[in-house]
Amino acid sequence: MICINTIDNQIAHSMRKEIRNLKMLKISKPGANRLDLELSGVLDAEAMRAALDELLEKSEGITHGKMLYRILDFEMPTMGALAVEFQQMPKLFSLIGKFDKCAVLSDTAWLRTAADIEGALIPSLEVKSFSLSAAKAAEDWLNDSMEEEEENFPV
Repeated sequence: MICINTIDNQIAHSMRKEIRNLKMLKISKPGANRLDLELSGVLDAEAMRAALDELLEKSEGITHGKMLYRILDFEMPTMGALAVEFQQMPKLFSLIGKFDKCAVLSDTAWLRTAADIEGALIPSLEVKSFSLSAAKAAEDWLNDSMEEEEENFPV
């Protein structure tokens, strides 16, 4: 019986360790002025701290950046995670000036609405939301050149 409990405890410990190692917020830098973020699941304080540190690090040197933010499975962050985010707020505000455009992909309507409202509140950052199935449209919008916009300008 003791042997089984010991094995169960070792398995449980190993599983908890693996779960902690899973990234709920993945951040990649596919180009010099581009960041891609992917959120899935709930963020706790430790995961939020690591994600924000990585976001700040990968944003260094970016000017006129573009961001693609996929929200696959949203769950409210823990209170600890929100506290970490609040502590990092001054640094996060400095990121806004590094990016010109942010495409938010989510199948949750209220998240897309929140993203559009956020874009309206931050005049220097153009934010547009898309459903997850509209990833190509989001990429096209992010990569839209000024020349194409000028072609559609009424004369």
